[in-house]
Amino acid sequence: MGKMLFIYNPKSGKGLIRNHLSAIVEIFSASGYDVTVYPTRKEKDGCRVAQERAKDYDILVCSGGDGTLDEVVTGMMRSGVKRPIGYIPAGSTNDFGHSLGIPKQMDQAAEVIAGGAPFSCDIGKFNDEYFVYVAAFGFLTDVSYQTNQELKNVLGHTAYLLEGMKRVSTWKSYTLKIESEEFSDEGQFMYGMITNSTSVAGIKGLPGKNVELNDGLFEVMLVRTPQNIVDWQEVITAVLMRDESSKNVVRFKTNHLVVSSDEPVAWTRDGENGGEQTLVELTNLQQAMDIMTSSVAEETVEMAESE
Repeated sequence: MGKMLFIYNPKSGKGLIRNHLSAIVEIFSASGYDVTVYPTRKEKDGCRVAQERAKDYDILVCSGGDGTLDEVVTGMMRSGVKRPIGYIPAGSTNDFGHSLGIPKQMDQAAEVIAGGAPFSCDIGKFNDEYFVYVAAFGFLTDVSYQTNQELKNVLGHTAYLLEGMKRVSTWKSYTLKIESEEFSDEGQFMYGMITNSTSVAGIKGLPGKNVELNDGLFEVMLVRTPQNIVDWQEVITAVLMRDESSKNVVRFKTNHLVVSSDEPVAWTRDGENGGEQTLVELTNLQQAMDIMTSSVAEETVEMAESE
């Protein structure tokens, strides 16, 4: 099978990996892999190790949250070599794993990597950085990481939005210039997300309809700043119903987008801090990543694409 570099975040999911590490390594070893195990020690450590060592291995596997996956993919992209990537979700949301139908059970996810096949999917470029499934700005970008997961499971979209509404004093409006072939405008926006995923913040369907992970296109949602309570109610309805005809919630697909502003805007990339930016160029790198999935997972992706 070849040489495997297994990078894991020991802190993800309250240290869930510790109870499964031996079983996971045994699964890989039984499949013929020569496994090197590396626990990350600090932020960006996974990125550094992947960048420095990707060329020495036949496959990179990571375990952690979507932020850990982001680090390993970024490191591989910077390394200049392309290697298949295996993902064992261990975080709290795991949007991208859900999009690909990767099992939540860690041992099962390891079995998928050991016996599956690579699925070529898109990743995003964010200026000189990379993201796997979402880049976002605005008032909802931190909500998913502070909303109780059980509440989200019960209430779905509603919990996500209600949590955002509770923070009315923290809402901020940005004067932005949006430029793409499909949509260009200049005005007041309070939220935006550029995605390649069937779910964001653990909420399935939030990115929109007919999502494909390998079509070379992002799903974009931009929310204009509501001018009054009627506009705000329309925004909530449009987001909840994935309405593509709303005047306040703009949705479109594109492979390239530029967002610029006079004042710095705080962004997130795959749930991690994306810094404060006045100019962000987002480019879809079609099928730039091969991620290990099973035939069942590939069917799940196809189902997601057809919904």
